[in-house]
Amino acid sequence: MIHSYQLGGMNIVLDVCSGAVHVVDEVAYDIINMYKTASKDEILRSISEKYRDNSEVTEEEILLCIDQIRELEEAGQLFTEDTYEPMADTLKQKTSGVVKALCLHIAHTCNLNCSYCLASQGKYHGERALMSFEVGKQAFDWLIANSGTRRNLEVDFFGGEPLMNFDVVKQLVAYARSIEKQYNKNFRFTLTTNGMLIDDDVIDFVNRECSNVVLSLDGRKHIHDRYRVDYAGNGSWEKIVPKFQKLVNARGGKDYYMRGTFTHANPDFLEDIREMLSLGFRELSMEPVVTAPDDPSALTEEDLPIVLSQYEQLAELMLQKHRESDPFTFYHYMIDLKGGPCIYKRISGCGSGTEYMAVTPWGDLYPCHQFVGDEKYLLGNIWDGVKNTAAQEEFAECNVYARAECRDCWARLYCSGGCAANAYHATGSVKGVYKYGCELFKKRMECAIMLEAAKAEDEEA
Repeated sequence: MIHSYQLGGMNIVLDVCSGAVHVVDEVAYDIINMYKTASKDEILRSISEKYRDNSEVTEEEILLCIDQIRELEEAGQLFTEDTYEPMADTLKQKTSGVVKALCLHIAHTCNLNCSYCLASQGKYHGERALMSFEVGKQAFDWLIANSGTRRNLEVDFFGGEPLMNFDVVKQLVAYARSIEKQYNKNFRFTLTTNGMLIDDDVIDFVNRECSNVVLSLDGRKHIHDRYRVDYAGNGSWEKIVPKFQKLVNARGGKDYYMRGTFTHANPDFLEDIREMLSLGFRELSMEPVVTAPDDPSALTEEDLPIVLSQYEQLAELMLQKHRESDPFTFYHYMIDLKGGPCIYKRISGCGSGTEYMAVTPWGDLYPCHQFVGDEKYLLGNIWDGVKNTAAQEEFAECNVYARAECRDCWARLYCSGGCAANAYHATGSVKGVYKYGCELFKKRMECAIMLEAAKAEDEEA
């Protein structure tokens, strides 16, 4: 299977199952798209007719191109067959029972009142709560006990707003560091914050202990302050931007992300990217809002062509900045055309509910933060382990081949079947397909591949 498209002035052919990317001229592009449905004579007649006014497109050149395409096919770089489906269940079974990451809900409360918040302003449709050190300690112990021989473990401090329980965050990191060597583990920490409580103590801590930090900023002031307000209705942009700048400037090259949300109010999110760049930030992410379809912030069908165009313009801006030696990163365009994720990851996705789980302030386990509060997907707790094995099995069965709609999709080995939570909220099933999200994802992948292909051509020039 191939996926061919034209973007950024390039004719791109992706061989879906091998991952090979070919940037070709217009003639080769046309021939490749006919190759499996027409005979050599039919291709020769059609191409000769189309390019009859081009003296360089001779019969000899057309036949040579056909032969080169055949050689690529024989080498497994074009029209490669999908041999991965039989592996899907087997690969997932190999990691069964091994947990590698926790999303620790250190605070089910927040000092902002964002109307589009997927966590219902941090409460997750329940009561406000802070995780105690004792619960957090047990979560670390449970993670270690269920991580098998895996050495690198990841813990995300999440909320709500984690800094509303910062003392416990510090205690838990100290505890984890104290037992790492004993159990031959290496903890990597991430903290996600809205920035309101950042001070010098926070900056010193996260820059010392956290391998990544996620900073919530929606871009332009009027866009950010439309939704990201405190309980008095005041915007937070002016309070947090200087704090984010100070933290990032002190970070010394360690990973961070400015994580924005775009909504119906700003489908032109490239302008928010530009604002972040003007503020000095270079590690960026803009995510489509996740909310009910009738919410005023929800993206609409009318927004879709605008958003798709923004993704293309973003790729062009990134290429321009790269060529000017002033590059920046966009999370969704991070792709490795030479290696990339292993086939297990390509088939199985994020591992929610199996390798990765969320822990509430009182120690309950859920497949990920987007399921917290839905009793159907309460998996168990950090004292007794996973008891809802039926629900966990649903997630264990989640792979790109579990969704009929994905089988013929060119992007299936890049999205791995998509987000189970988005599918569930859109269709009622973790094996469903969130079609709006699919359109966004496919465009992002086209842009990411084009961007990397253009960089590769620049290097060869």
